[in-house]
Amino acid sequence: MKKILAFLLPNFLSVMALSQPIYQSEAYTIYNDRVVQKNFEAKAVSATEITSNYQSPANQFQSTKLAFKFSINGKDNEMKPGVDHHFNVVGNSAETPVITFGMPLMDASSDAGSFLPPGTKLKIRVDMKAVLAGFASQGFYTTFNGDKIFKEDFKGLFVAGGTLPMVWDFDNLVNRPELQLKDEDGDGIYETTLTLNAKKDEKQTDAAWKLSKDISAFPQYASGYLISDAVYNMSVEEMIRAVEPDSTFRTGKEWAGVWTRDISYSIILSMAYLQPEVAKKSLLRKVNKRKRIIQDTGTGGAYPCSTDRMIWAVAAFEVYKATGDKDWLQQAFEIVKNSIDDDMLNAYDAGTGMVKGESSFLDWREQTYPKWMQPVDIYESENLGTNAVHYQANMVLSQMADILKNTAAIVKYKANANKIKAGINKYLWMEDNGYYAQFYYGRNSKIVSPKSEALGEALCVLFGIADARQQQLVIKNTPVTAYGITCIYPQIPGITPYHNNAVWPFVQSYWALASAKMGNEASVMESLAAIWRPAALFLTNKENFVADNGDFAGTVINSSNMLWSLSGNLAMVHKLLFGIEFKEDKMVFHPFVPKQLKGKRSLENFKYRSAVLNIEMEGFGNTIQSFLVDGKAVPNAEIPETLTGVHSVKIILADNVLPTATINKVENYTAPATPMIGIDNNGITWQKIDGVASYTVLKNGKRLLSTPKNLLNESSYSEYQVIFIDANGVESFASAPLALYSKNLVQEYQLEKYTNRSNLAYKGFYGNGFTEVSNTVNRVVNIQVDIKVAGTYAIDFRYANGNGPINTKNMCAIRTLRVNNQFAGTLAFPQRGTDEWSNWGYSNSVQISLKKGKQTITLSYEPANENMNEDINQAMLDLMRVIKIK
Repeated sequence: MKKILAFLLPNFLSVMALSQPIYQSEAYTIYNDRVVQKNFEAKAVSATEITSNYQSPANQFQSTKLAFKFSINGKDNEMKPGVDHHFNVVGNSAETPVITFGMPLMDASSDAGSFLPPGTKLKIRVDMKAVLAGFASQGFYTTFNGDKIFKEDFKGLFVAGGTLPMVWDFDNLVNRPELQLKDEDGDGIYETTLTLNAKKDEKQTDAAWKLSKDISAFPQYASGYLISDAVYNMSVEEMIRAVEPDSTFRTGKEWAGVWTRDISYSIILSMAYLQPEVAKKSLLRKVNKRKRIIQDTGTGGAYPCSTDRMIWAVAAFEVYKATGDKDWLQQAFEIVKNSIDDDMLNAYDAGTGMVKGESSFLDWREQTYPKWMQPVDIYESENLGTNAVHYQANMVLSQMADILKNTAAIVKYKANANKIKAGINKYLWMEDNGYYAQFYYGRNSKIVSPKSEALGEALCVLFGIADARQQQLVIKNTPVTAYGITCIYPQIPGITPYHNNAVWPFVQSYWALASAKMGNEASVMESLAAIWRPAALFLTNKENFVADNGDFAGTVINSSNMLWSLSGNLAMVHKLLFGIEFKEDKMVFHPFVPKQLKGKRSLENFKYRSAVLNIEMEGFGNTIQSFLVDGKAVPNAEIPETLTGVHSVKIILADNVLPTATINKVENYTAPATPMIGIDNNGITWQKIDGVASYTVLKNGKRLLSTPKNLLNESSYSEYQVIFIDANGVESFASAPLALYSKNLVQEYQLEKYTNRSNLAYKGFYGNGFTEVSNTVNRVVNIQVDIKVAGTYAIDFRYANGNGPINTKNMCAIRTLRVNNQFAGTLAFPQRGTDEWSNWGYSNSVQISLKKGKQTITLSYEPANENMNEDINQAMLDLMRVIKIK
């Protein structure tokens, strides 16, 4: 009997272990060999095979009730935000009534509980006669907000909406010809026919994954947790698939080519040591002929509206630390130095110490910014994640300089880093929230957006921007939802998930590493679960998924085999569980194993420079009890760079129970809509929005105790904004600043009086014409001004740039502003629409103290002003404004 029990007991305990969750929440459960989410299950049949019955419910329950808008030239310019057309589709074929452009259609019909049949046809018709009449009589049509669309700039009419193939992505409508309406018979009625709930839009994944490639050249991982082993092996295989024939990284299955930020974040996570040669080649693909890092295309023509290219520096240094390649270090040092030196002129804010530019990786304007923010506003904003990147880039450059014995560079770039760090902690730290603010934004008076920004929060912990107390608070207090940490929190209303209302596994990976650094076991385990769940259920490392339900299908764009997602998955084994960290001259270990994952695990064939390590580890916690190399104890748990050959490493953890730590687990939440404000004889006005319990009025960035009156008589320069607040105290974005001031505070200078007047036939300019500036025409423009009263002035320019759309290409014009030959700042003239040369707007403003009297203001094209295109750096300039603001 004893022999029978001795045989049965281990097997019984093994079965019991498999049936016990290693992670459990209301949303899903993870067991040793499977993930269970309601009726869906992913099961690891072995370490090299996973099956999943996951099917996205997105197409099964598409409502017949549609909300949509029309768009001229791919802009949100038909009706006010929050005002849409509503139509209920009956049957599998329907047609809207003729909708008058600018007049909301409200379909009162209802068919409760019905869903769109597959392949439903919908004909949409819109009356554009009023728009066309404006073109014929005045040469332009005036939109609801007063903007003029000139006949010459009319490129097409599109439909945007929330039901595929419609999307709310206005900026990319021009790239979706099926969403364009056309007037084939010239009667002023534009129309198109859409196929709703189309077969091609169904979102499905494979039913099984089975290893099909030889992954033996890479580190082999095994543990007592089959689901993690299988997800790891799947990620290694996808890593192999992510290498193009030219030995560069492919960003994702649906994302061809090399992207600066994607490869850089991936290299930092794990590609620096797993595929160093591919990493180097990919990084060099993102360097131009002037040896500057290339900024990915983005808002307003990329650089300098977007400045997160500097994450390249951190990736390049990670490659050096993993390989010890001094030639690579020297090459990278020059590239990083050139790029930072340009940024110091184009993007550094001397007033705050921080750096301007779009959120790092959150490069889709309406997904993370209020709609009123134009590319120039985004250029002027100062984002948490982007500033964390620039801080670390300067620190890395200082460290490179130290290795290369460049004393002057050590001092210079460390000082830069310290200024950025001080600015982040002064302007973005929110003591009451216990984490950092999303960004600092506005025009001549800036405020903070109190949303959290997950990647930025994690980087501030990992890079040491936050002090020890702040680091603990950030991990404890930053909001985390049921399926993971969302890119931003709370969400923006009316924006389809992508960056908004979404979880990105690579961001979760950085959050996991930051949580491990802080010893927060609850946050580490939650993060590992949030990474394993989607990989197992979807049988691939997806780009993102919807925060509300964890589904991959509801985001605007999603890719399988996503490089930074798979890189993060691999980093969870190497850099988190085993705690591998690369230093300039050694590799050190600081493992973190949650108690739920206790036991034995191995990592064989791990390559470090000229050594190959076969690593065994057992236990749990984050304290090493013993560290043996080839059976001999080694202090400080480190491997020197001089080690060569094959070696065994044995790590015994102390099974230390970590202090109880909490996380801020919250329901996903959407903030109120952004106010649109105006002014009348009684003061500031705004539209009423459901769910708004109160509001705050700001004057020059400061909150007022009461709503101001008699603003039409405002004499000094003032900027007013309104913030909506809901019943739970959650704030909206602030409205667009409403600038009020006496006319005697502003001077306008027509540019055609100071340089050659352009003969181009563009419309909408003020005065008698405009002038062209480019890298070959009017490289220097001097303007004589006469300042009547000394003070602080804001200088900006009215301009047009039709060299590309608002969201892609790379032809933002850049110029240096000098006053009496002294550097004053940089002006950005972002793209405003493809061939929309009669679409005028204002550049960012540069604030400067001016003395009384005559002075020379110079707009010049200087070496640092070269953009990412390198060939086209052009804008039309109408006038210059000089406004006394203080």
